Amino acid sequence: MTLYDDTNRSSDSTTLETMTSENHSHNGGSAVLDAPETAQPSPAETQQVTPEVPTASAETPAPTATPTEAPAASASDDFAAALENYTTETEEAVGDDHVIKGTVVKLTSTHVVVDIGAKSEGMLPLSEVLDHEGQSRFKPGDEIDVMREKGETEEGYIKLSHQRAQKLRAWDDIEKAHNEKTPIKGIVVERIKGGLTIDINGARAFLPGSQVDLRPIRNLDGMKGQTIEVAVIKLNKKRGNIVVSRKQLLEEEQSEKRGKTLEHLEEGAVLTGIVKNLTEYGAFVDLGGIDGLLHITDMSWGRLTHPRDLVNVGDQIQVKVLKYDKDKQRVSLGFKQLTPDPWLDAEHRYPVGAHVRGRVISVTDYGAFVELEQGIEGLVHVSEMTWSKRMKHPSKLVNVGDEVECVVISVNPTERRISLGMRQLATNPWDTLHDKYPVGATVEGRVRNLTEFGAFIEIEDGIDGLVHVSNLSWTTRVKHPSEVLKKGDRVKAVILAIEPDKRRLSLGIKQMQPDVWETFFAQHRVGDIVHGKVLRVATFGAFVEIAQGIEGLCHNSEAVDANGQQMHLEPGAEFDFKIIKMNQDEKKVGLSIKAVGEEASRQEVEHYKHPASSSTSTTIGDLISWKRAGGDSN
Repeated sequence: MTLYDDTNRSSDSTTLETMTSENHSHNGGSAVLDAPETAQPSPAETQQVTPEVPTASAETPAPTATPTEAPAASASDDFAAALENYTTETEEAVGDDHVIKGTVVKLTSTHVVVDIGAKSEGMLPLSEVLDHEGQSRFKPGDEIDVMREKGETEEGYIKLSHQRAQKLRAWDDIEKAHNEKTPIKGIVVERIKGGLTIDINGARAFLPGSQVDLRPIRNLDGMKGQTIEVAVIKLNKKRGNIVVSRKQLLEEEQSEKRGKTLEHLEEGAVLTGIVKNLTEYGAFVDLGGIDGLLHITDMSWGRLTHPRDLVNVGDQIQVKVLKYDKDKQRVSLGFKQLTPDPWLDAEHRYPVGAHVRGRVISVTDYGAFVELEQGIEGLVHVSEMTWSKRMKHPSKLVNVGDEVECVVISVNPTERRISLGMRQLATNPWDTLHDKYPVGATVEGRVRNLTEFGAFIEIEDGIDGLVHVSNLSWTTRVKHPSEVLKKGDRVKAVILAIEPDKRRLSLGIKQMQPDVWETFFAQHRVGDIVHGKVLRVATFGAFVEIAQGIEGLCHNSEAVDANGQQMHLEPGAEFDFKIIKMNQDEKKVGLSIKAVGEEASRQEVEHYKHPASSSTSTTIGDLISWKRAGGDSN
């Protein structure tokens, strides 16, 4: 029996060569690892020199082993060692650059244990089999493709890699996509520094952040798990690096769409687009490779506070091309132009005096805007909200969102304005005020407000009357109503006049007392001598108080003493005055000091000429007194 001969060795060598990477390489195999050298016989094989002996036949029985056949036993041990070395080297050669089918044995917190049919099991990192949600794609018993790594773990497990196996499987497709400039699909696995990791049929590729979209994307994490098409823009087979771009495909797609869109793009055309972005002033709409601006003023015939009130990003809408600048590639779009202008027949649909209902969409200091329909708004001015003057702000009556009923006051389609009223729905209290409060009637109310010219008194809800400062007192010269009244006082007054069309009511407080002027004019006549006190002095004369609340004027020409000398009247000085003029309508009284002296002289002359019967004679003293008084020189 021949234990080892050259023919068998030759056969083994041939078998070994057929199992090297050169004969078992696959398309797109990794260029990182070089093909292993052909396994060589062990030193034991090279030292074994056995002469060739005839092969034992069936007819010739094999010689029985005897103790003297020790060299033959030694040769058998060397062959076993050589066979083991050969098997190990063959496994390593196969594992280094070949994909091995293995079976998942178990999963640990960090690794996956795989049975590859070797003397010991293999182990690969758990991170290589996790999906974008962090879950393992394999479970015990599943078949898995792996490649053998150099060395072993500390526990004696063979180091394996699933990602390398996937790369080898996917490399042909990736290389073909790169060479033929065709897109290839991949799944976004995770976000890394500078971009994203893309899984392409098991191979990991790098997608830079600048190549993700046409515009920078702030939240790259939101793309995890998405399946996207990319273009392979860089490939390093030796290092196993793959760089892809999604932006390149989008640009090509946009360029193609733009060409088709420009064929139909003209002013007045109606196109379909997708809302790409919203700003405070409008929305950008993708018409197919070219963007157009839909300004907020062209979105609706009505009022919009923000474009999102009408459209959202991603909405597909129809728009009308309002303007197209070919040189600057700018397109202005309109949405409201697709529907008729509601103001065209607003005057017929909302006639003056009609009762309408609407929703309050805005409240300002001067009134409230009411939406009657989409695109039609009316203003209820603050003065048209209530008959009362006490309302400080429209928000006291209405709020945004309220449904209100109004009356159409006026319509102006040219200026796109409708004036509305709310108080017209209630009875105007001023229309019946004459019946309730005739002129001369006494009313009672509360002082609501004080001004420089008078006081406003509320006699009922929505009805205020004005007491002018001149109607506060007969006797006192009032400069400001606060000298007599204060806010909140309840007072009685007389109705002096009513003007319903102007919503005016005149009241008087002094009229509650007798008119001192009427009393004075009833008791005095021209020529009466009255005693008075100078109140104030003017350039033309002095104002003199001749009774409580009654003033008269003594002109400078009438302020002359008995000797004809001009008198200088000072406030507080008291004199006797003669009434020389009276005007009851104008409440004016003219006074004179000079006339008092003249009246005294006449009386003395008359007394001298016509002495009393009881008088027997005129003394010299009487004559002297008369002379001093300016009597008759005779």
